[in-house]
Amino acid sequence: MASSKRRGHADLEAHVRDFLKSRLAPGARLCLGYSGGLDSSVLLHVLARLRGELAFGLSAVHVHHGLSVNADAWAEHCRRTCAELDVPLAVRRVEVVAGTAGLEAAARAARYDAYRDQDADCIVLAHHRDDQAETLLFRLLRGAGVHGLAAMAEARSHEDGAILRPLLALGRADLADYADGHGVHYMDDESNADIALTRNWLRHEVLPLLDVRFPASRAVLARTAEQLAESAGLLDDLAAADLARFGTASGLDVAGLAELGPARARNLLRFWLRRRTGELPGRAWLAEALDQLVHAGPDRHPSLPFGDRRLCRQAGCVVLATPDAAVPDRAWSWRGETELDLGEAGRLVFRTAVGEGLAA
Repeated sequence: MASSKRRGHADLEAHVRDFLKSRLAPGARLCLGYSGGLDSSVLLHVLARLRGELAFGLSAVHVHHGLSVNADAWAEHCRRTCAELDVPLAVRRVEVVAGTAGLEAAARAARYDAYRDQDADCIVLAHHRDDQAETLLFRLLRGAGVHGLAAMAEARSHEDGAILRPLLALGRADLADYADGHGVHYMDDESNADIALTRNWLRHEVLPLLDVRFPASRAVLARTAEQLAESAGLLDDLAAADLARFGTASGLDVAGLAELGPARARNLLRFWLRRRTGELPGRAWLAEALDQLVHAGPDRHPSLPFGDRRLCRQAGCVVLATPDAAVPDRAWSWRGETELDLGEAGRLVFRTAVGEGLAA
């Protein structure tokens, strides 16, 4: 049994080594998102062992959410551990304000904001196969589309650098075995046991039941996420080709959107909005937006809120405008109506008066 465990530890380290070898440029600077829990503690240990061999720089960032009475103790544990491993650590204190998406989403957004501020070529995160399965189920139950169900990618580039997840093909049990075999110390977040939180409910209640009936359920769910990621990539390729045909300097050609079928038009609009804003609109919103933008009469000026901007139709193009620029300057014709619809500018009401106002 002992030799089997040692082989498993070597396999985990070899997996991370192979993952990084094919993705890192010489002298790359890696920054680990380090919570102090099992997953990131194991990855910190492995990265510290590999940094000399693979010649990369290594630092870590701990995001102090301030949501637990133990938050200061977790930060201190992270400081001690990083000092022992000679890994520079930044502790970032953030304020988490629960919005309409809930506390979990707000905490996640705060973490990723902190990651983007780090001086590194790659942010390394310790998500694993069980996390991937939970994410797929969570998003499926919330009605996500193909891009949402693709869940987490092993490697993802963005304007501020790259995100790497070298443990995504491994299960939580593999990490626990490694921690036991190497004496890796980690902290337990008490909130992880709170099944009032949806992800914890899926982890502690739903997935164990699936394991009984389908022992390979976590691996199957993770593999499904990979397949959905491939499908999402193909949809993006199609959207990029359509954007080359119907994209304009300011936005999208309305006539081009009308030429495409509804599903393909939604795919193009979704792709364009995601590239412009980073936000992924829902299917119902996309359908309503296309209906208004494509089919509204020439005297209408549809304008739909999207984040802190508005999606409008101007001069035959779909454009993103700031709220104060959503309605273009133009003239309206009045033919004696008691009310005149001014689109987003509102409604002009005419009332008969004596001795004031405008002469009829």
